[in-house]
Amino acid sequence: MSSQISHTVEVPYEEGNKRLDQVAARLFPDFSRSRLQEWIKSGQLTVNGEVMRGRDKVVGGETLELKAELEAEGDWQPEEIELDIVYEDDDILVLNKQAGLVVHPAAGNRTGTLLNGLLFHCPDLINIPRAGIVHRLDKDTTGLMVVAKTLQAQTHLVAQLQDRSMGREYEAVVQGHMISGGTVDEPIGRHGTQRTKMAVNPMGKEAVTHYRVLHKFPTHTYIRCKLETGRTHQIRVHMAHIGHPLVGDATYAARQRLTKGIGPELRELLVSFPRQALHAKALTLMHPRTEETMEWEIELPDDFIELLNTMADDEDRDD
Repeated sequence: MSSQISHTVEVPYEEGNKRLDQVAARLFPDFSRSRLQEWIKSGQLTVNGEVMRGRDKVVGGETLELKAELEAEGDWQPEEIELDIVYEDDDILVLNKQAGLVVHPAAGNRTGTLLNGLLFHCPDLINIPRAGIVHRLDKDTTGLMVVAKTLQAQTHLVAQLQDRSMGREYEAVVQGHMISGGTVDEPIGRHGTQRTKMAVNPMGKEAVTHYRVLHKFPTHTYIRCKLETGRTHQIRVHMAHIGHPLVGDATYAARQRLTKGIGPELRELLVSFPRQALHAKALTLMHPRTEETMEWEIELPDDFIELLNTMADDEDRDD
């Protein structure tokens, strides 16, 4: 399956004596520089009908013609998977991801992923890199994700992630009693010895997490986090780094802290809680076509609500 892109523009004279790839990036802002360079190299973006190199100069007044085929990005198969779609139009799709759903196929998960479900819901996504997925949530993290339905939308959404204008807020329950909110500004990279884990690493990439306290329980804290960056496992790594790992996080919490004052119901729930208590609660972005600022906020999932209610009941028991 493939789809055709066709655009024709004239090079303004003020763009004369500049590289073709640089001019193309300005005249076709809906597409990434790397993709435009691929199209120039393959002859799908021509100058007055001629194939040129990206480094060749234009003089101004030429006609740039883009006729490109978007080819399927992978051999992924569509599967009928229930999706909780919060918003959808011709350009984007916003969904509320459930716990236990892997976002993208990998060696151990070729099927049953969110990507497979998206392809069933919208088959044309096969022509978009990663089926339009621009950011991920961990398998057991719930909440809001945005998916691009066109290549142009994907370019714009990725740019918003890179310039940090896309707003993403999460809610979490962490171990221990936090005194107040704050910011964790620590680089994150691969763990030195456990390659499936991430860690605060001076050689890693910049990572910034802001957090504020929503409620202080006797032995735990309910917080809201705002991401500036989007590193793998960022909130989980940062909270563990400051001594407050997430409830249920088997990867970054050595063990659940079960103090003597915890009642039996809360103790049992903490021991059995099957995932990290992390939910992508709010999402803010600029619509890639209309440039309208759009915001969504989604309710907490049932297991998260049960955890908070049980903690509240246990707190009342101590009063």
